[in-house]
Formats: sequence, structure tokens, C-alpha cells
Amino acid sequence: MKRIYLIGYMGAGKTTVGKELSKQMNLSFIDLDHYIEARYHKTIRQLFEEKGEAVFRDIECKLLHEIAMIENVVISTGGGVPCFFDNMSYMNQTGTTVYLKISSDELAKRLELVKHTRPILKGLLGEELKQFITDNLGKRDHWYRQASVIFDAEKMLTVNDVNEIACALKKLLS
Repeated sequence: MKRIYLIGYMGAGKTTVGKELSKQMNLSFIDLDHYIEARYHKTIRQLFEEKGEAVFRDIECKLLHEIAMIENVVISTGGGVPCFFDNMSYMNQTGTTVYLKISSDELAKRLELVKHTRPILKGLLGEELKQFITDNLGKRDHWYRQASVIFDAEKMLTVNDVNEIACALKKLLS
């Protein structure tokens, strides 16, 4: 039985790497955010706005526990999942956690391109965006570093890079 949780900040590549890793390891793949959206028929953004963060985090925790019953799966979590309730220890107890570690500089480059899809980043420019990411990484570092595996995923610019990261993770996790 394999259950692998990918954790890390938004833009770290959890979904991208997760899909490739699941193919290479012949496992199912679940993106927790997509799972929540399918269950509630609303986007994460809508849930956050309509219900508030506290209710959203309750939903997230409940559905994390639900999908943790699935075996032979790679699960991509939302960036905040490890930081609430007992989620990090729960994931460590029920599977292998992998922190895709990326510098705030690289995350800022990646998120600059897609910040219009991330409401929390709306209106942040250049240094403001980088400082926001740096501050949040600092707050989340305590939880992220509790992962079973800390993996440097800094270089993820091409499909080949994603493939190489997934190959390296497969070797570590097999």
C-alpha cells in the first residue's frame, strides 16, 4: 500500500509533479483542491469567500481524512493543509509526506504569471509579492519541515524537468 502526500507552497508544482509521479509509479492521483471543488460544486475561491477561512479549513480537513482512506495514491494538497488542525501529523501517520521545497524568489517568478487566478495574491507586485511569499513561507516552514522527505524542486521549467523530478522522487519512495 502506498499513499504519498505532496505538500508545499502554492506554485511549488504539487499537482504537476503529482500527476507525473502517479503515472511513473502506477498509482492513482487526487488533487485535494479539485476533490473539494467537485464535492461542493464551487471553486476554492468561492468556498473561501462564501464560508470564510475557518469553515473552508474544516471542509479541507474532513475531505483530507476521507481521501486518506484511498490506497495506492498520490495526493496533491493545498498549500495551507499541513498548517491546520492535526493535518501534518495525520498525513505522516497515514502515508509518506513530500515537501516540494522552492525558494521564495522562484515562487515569486512562478506566481507572478498566474497571480490573477490566486485571489490572495491580487494586487501584489514585484517586491510586494516576493515579501508576501517570504513571510508566508516563514510561517509555514515549521509544518513543511515535518515532511518525511524534503525535496528540492527549484528547477521545474520544462516538461523534462518535471519528469526528472518525478523520476528522482520515484527512486526515493520505492
